[in-house]
Amino acid sequence: MAENAFPTDPDAWRQTHLGRLLGHAMRRFDERVLELMAHDVDVPLALSNLAARAQVSAAHVHITRHLAREGSRLTELAGRAGMTKQAMGALVDQCEAWGLVTRGPDPLDARARRVLFTTDGLAWLDAFRSAVTQAEREFRASVGNDVATVVTIGLEAYTGG
Repeated sequence: MAENAFPTDPDAWRQTHLGRLLGHAMRRFDERVLELMAHDVDVPLALSNLAARAQVSAAHVHITRHLAREGSRLTELAGRAGMTKQAMGALVDQCEAWGLVTRGPDPLDARARRVLFTTDGLAWLDAFRSAVTQAEREFRASVGNDVATVVTIGLEAYTGG
């Protein structure tokens, strides 16, 4: 007689469903990126120290991922990151205190302000790109190139990207 294909724990699915696995994978990936940035000599020392002491969180990475090089309005930045304007405003305040970003005038609207990378913020962005590239290489080495390619294609199709 064949073994029962269903686990004995009826709630096991809650730990292994796709959404949970994707969440774990994203946290692991982001943690690795920040670890690499903490040891990158091209990252401004104050920012690498923040990354090394786990002061930079996945929420702060939203700014790195979504802030345009030429700057973005706070509402645009919040929308791209899927956050409220208030939550993004608090992150921008913190990143501004760290010297990662600054606020400046919007050339298209005198009433509006734009969030802009500082020189240190641009160095952080370049290091972020390098760290993401390295973390992707490590992912490919861990699961194999074919699996990594299928995962990438599948996620792009799923997210409409």
